Amino acid sequence: MLVRVRVLLLMILLVTTLTIAGGKKKDLLPAYVLKARTVLVIIDPDAGTSLTAPQANKTAQDDVEKALMKWGRFAPVLAGMQADLVITVRKGSGKLVQPTIGGEPSNDRPVIVQQTDNAIHIGGQVGRPDSQQGSPRDNKPHTQMEAAPPDDMFVVYEGSQGLHPDGPPVWHYYAKNALRSPDVPAVAEFRKIIEAALKQQKNKP
Repeated sequence: MLVRVRVLLLMILLVTTLTIAGGKKKDLLPAYVLKARTVLVIIDPDAGTSLTAPQANKTAQDDVEKALMKWGRFAPVLAGMQADLVITVRKGSGKLVQPTIGGEPSNDRPVIVQQTDNAIHIGGQVGRPDSQQGSPRDNKPHTQMEAAPPDDMFVVYEGSQGLHPDGPPVWHYYAKNALRSPDVPAVAEFRKIIEAALKQQKNKP
């Protein structure tokens, strides 16, 4: 059995120091976030597939898209399409280290059909996105020990970073049950900070 240890020390340190803030910063968001209208929601490319809850990340991805559609400010798009923002999601396991399956195409979604009270999102993906980076061995399913923050993760990036966002995020929210269905607290918090920034922008001389 191939066991691979991926220690995300910097991420864990970041979570330790910023979890209390949970993304609830008072700073005005960049103008491009306030002007954004399209968003690509993907599973964190570094996330493996949980052995105990293999659909957890995909469910979170769907729930976030539905919550964004219900909000109505952003239109979710598929991988390969231009998006103003990229949001990565990752369900927490409650543990710092857990066994997972790596090398699977986590963001391969040929067809999606999503419906909310006031909208329907139907999409078809042409081809397979390059959603997994690494060597040929990395791109084959394998068992690994994965180290990651124990809480749910919702991270927002500038849209040009696509499926492999590696620059600094513009906003983040890490919390227990942040991606909980159906209310998805992370989306609610993102909405609050955008509305606060818009209000601040409107009141600015």
